[in-house]
Amino acid sequence: MSQYSQKRIESKIEEAISTLIVTGEIKNSSVSTLCSVSRVSLSHDNAYATIYITSVLDDESLNKSVAGLQKAAPFIQGRLGKFLATRNTPKLTFKADKSFKEAQKINNLIDSLEYYGD
Repeated sequence: MSQYSQKRIESKIEEAISTLIVTGEIKNSSVSTLCSVSRVSLSHDNAYATIYITSVLDDESLNKSVAGLQKAAPFIQGRLGKFLATRNTPKLTFKADKSFKEAQKINNLIDSLEYYGD
């Protein structure tokens, strides 16, 4: 599969799952609508997709939402199959993405440094 078509499928997966989260179609109380998909990593054979989830909430809420999404993975995969219209629908794995919060901490540290120049 070409890299272009793989990126296109990853983009469609991201769009579909983001829509399911925001519209509240996932009927799991632990999934917060303040979560969003930060990126999707699709295997070369399109059999597996890892979806990275980020949130503005604390880490505990993010982990609960990721666990809720993992429980709802069969439902999401079914909805995704209708949306993608491909031969096979990838098996979904959800992971918490804390890179944005770590980047924010680093930016705050850099901003707090004072410059002692000439």
